[in-house]
Amino acid sequence: MLRYDAPAADWERESLPIGGGALGASVFGTLASERLTFNEKTLWTGGPGSAQGYDFGNWTAPRPGALAGVQQRLDSQGALGPDAVAAELGQPRRGYGAYQVFGDLRLDLPDAPDASYRRTLDLRNALAAVTYTHQEARHRREFFVSHPGRVIAGRLGADRPGRVSFTLRYTSPRSDCTVTADRDRLTVRGALTDNGLRFEAQIRVRTSGGTVTAGADGTLTVTGADSAWFFLAAGTDYADSYPAYRGDDPHTEVTTAVDLAARTSYEKVRDAHVRDHRALFDRVALDIGQELPDLPTDRLLTAYTGGTSPADRALEALFFQYGRYLLIASSRAGSLPANLQGVWNNSTTPPWSADYHSNINLQMNYWLAEVTNLAETTAPYDRCIEAMRAPGRRTAKEMFGTVGWVVHNETNPYGFTGVHDWSTAFWFPEAAAWLTQQMYEHYRFSGSTDYLRSTAYPAMKEAAEFWLANLRTDPRDGLLVVTPSYSPEHGDFTAGAAMSQQIVHDLLTNTLEAARTLGDTPAFRGRLETALERLDPGLRIGSWGQLQEWKTDRDDPADTHRHVSHLFALHPGRQIEPGSAWARAAEVSLGARGDGGTGWSKAWKINFWARLRDGDHAHRMLAEQLKSSTLPNLWDTHPPFQIDGNFGATSGIAEMLLQSQHDTVDILPALPSGWPDGSVRGLRARGGFTVDIEWAAGQARRVVIAASRTREVTVRSSLFAGGEKVFKARAGNRYTLIAEG
Repeated sequence: MLRYDAPAADWERESLPIGGGALGASVFGTLASERLTFNEKTLWTGGPGSAQGYDFGNWTAPRPGALAGVQQRLDSQGALGPDAVAAELGQPRRGYGAYQVFGDLRLDLPDAPDASYRRTLDLRNALAAVTYTHQEARHRREFFVSHPGRVIAGRLGADRPGRVSFTLRYTSPRSDCTVTADRDRLTVRGALTDNGLRFEAQIRVRTSGGTVTAGADGTLTVTGADSAWFFLAAGTDYADSYPAYRGDDPHTEVTTAVDLAARTSYEKVRDAHVRDHRALFDRVALDIGQELPDLPTDRLLTAYTGGTSPADRALEALFFQYGRYLLIASSRAGSLPANLQGVWNNSTTPPWSADYHSNINLQMNYWLAEVTNLAETTAPYDRCIEAMRAPGRRTAKEMFGTVGWVVHNETNPYGFTGVHDWSTAFWFPEAAAWLTQQMYEHYRFSGSTDYLRSTAYPAMKEAAEFWLANLRTDPRDGLLVVTPSYSPEHGDFTAGAAMSQQIVHDLLTNTLEAARTLGDTPAFRGRLETALERLDPGLRIGSWGQLQEWKTDRDDPADTHRHVSHLFALHPGRQIEPGSAWARAAEVSLGARGDGGTGWSKAWKINFWARLRDGDHAHRMLAEQLKSSTLPNLWDTHPPFQIDGNFGATSGIAEMLLQSQHDTVDILPALPSGWPDGSVRGLRARGGFTVDIEWAAGQARRVVIAASRTREVTVRSSLFAGGEKVFKARAGNRYTLIAEG
């Protein structure tokens, strides 16, 4: 439970998020005029039909020899500044667009409360609530977003009859719609000025007692009710179909959703919502010795030290579950994936367009999904990748002259797979390869060859075809390299930067494994094997013991840049194993970069230190994120608000307790000394295992493994005298492991 003793005054810092995938809202809990800023994830400017024109980021005119010219200069000069490369390969961005706030729903009340104000967000039931006393009556407002019902819902009630009165109205920062009210229905309908995207929202209000009156000014007024509730449905005519990205007018779908909810009792809609949410949320429980004090969450955060108090443990456990809550709320089947802000936005010009940055941020959004038992939330991610392949195929052909599909540094819902001209963030063709990693991880956790064959492998294979066609022989040593190559947002362009090589190595390795599993042709498997044999792996130890960021030893030990991209092979990759020389070099690099950085950067470092089995340092990074990169409503801040840090931190906490990237179920691999006693239930391990762990005095005491597949499993734990136990697990069985002897 998050709770506060005052209304929100600032959307970014204090509003409380509710969501159901496609729809989201931010609850302020304000007194005289309740405010819900609401969103529908497809409401985007830009794309086809944009007044600026739209080119998908592809070059607007052929550039024969441009790419080869940059590659030749890199061969001869060794490095090029970002501005020089952008001048040859970039271009101004046109019609990219931005995620749009749908508007604000306002509930104007005639009287303000007298006392006993409280505002809460119940993570387990996904309910935001406001309670207060007015004229001796106890009032309660409650809000949620129903994924099964496809509506935002709210109820206002009091413990005395006839005490509920308010006027409901809609406001927007844009002037591109009409608002009408008829009987108990308010309708918002319009089209974005930039691209003509049609949108609609409908709100219906129901009451127990009292009256509902429609105003000529587009308002609905409730007077003298015992309780009143509303349902809001919204949609657009966006469709994820290249190249037009338009579908049916949203009117029918919106009307159907809101009318179905209005015909159903509020209690039934609420109960269906709670059941749907808890079916996912309740799978995992974490006990690290927390005791939640009687403090509002903002004061709990302010008092946090990262020390040993039960209150500090309470905030850490809350932060872990908050990440899971936010992913459930912002990524459900039938919607776009979680963007830089999940589903929440209060602006027409949000930071970075609230888009999909594919040089880490979109990927980080889903790091927690498999291990914290939320695999269903990845459905929008998979659909997004599938939709990206057609425009990405065109970019590969026009920009690189090859087969395969590609996307660069960032993308939007309209298939932007090309480039722009921000020199330190425009070129990253490795993104498609990295994006397919989550799909293969989904297979590794579930073991579903049907999913691998139908969904993951086609995207993986086509991304691999791109790199088989685009890797070049490095004249320095004859190895295959990515060129031009750029370590994200850092340094010069070179050939064969570590992250580029590691990502391609990961893709080709995963694709080869999948090809063998599915029985793809020997010819294709042979091409992958040959490429992997010749591929520069992106792993080199430099002059001061560091893992090199570039193929030549250019690293500066005083460099504290927020990106630590050359450690991809440690996390989320699996190229580096704990205890290896590469792991020791990664630790040197990570130590030199320091514990600073932005919110998402600190979250990544939690995962890095956990993979290095240094639980205390991983915990230190969690503490740094909470102390200096977390807002009062527990949203992560870059600054500004950026949700990947929430998701990355939850992933990092899970990595401290359970790892399986090397096909061993590793129990408590990075348990911090600050969590000596505890338990976790419901984490997932690769191979189809659900794992419960109990520990005391820093050592595992009991482990329960439930198998969904029949296969041999290796478990690494201090429970066993030899450190490991190997046994045959059978699907449907549970295995309880306790200390030997």
